[in-house]
Amino acid sequence: MVSTAIIIGIFLLIGFLLVAGAPMKPVRFIANGAVKVVIGVLFLFFFNVFGASFGLHIPINAFTAIISGFLGIPGLASLIAIHLFVL
Repeated sequence: MVSTAIIIGIFLLIGFLLVAGAPMKPVRFIANGAVKVVIGVLFLFFFNVFGASFGLHIPINAFTAIISGFLGIPGLASLIAIHLFVL
């Protein structure tokens, strides 16, 4: 229940920032970083949903969310490669 409220709050904050804009540069920087981390979490979630049929699972934590969010698909591919070849 609490996690649902947090997710709704994050989406409302992102929606507010998209509509109102972020007039201050530091707020814009933090908002862009937060949006990228949320996108990274979504990448990881959808990979885990589709990767479960192949026996692949990347844990969703702050480190993996930041890597996949800021680096995008290549970051997700690197996490998969680390999972396959190192672990």
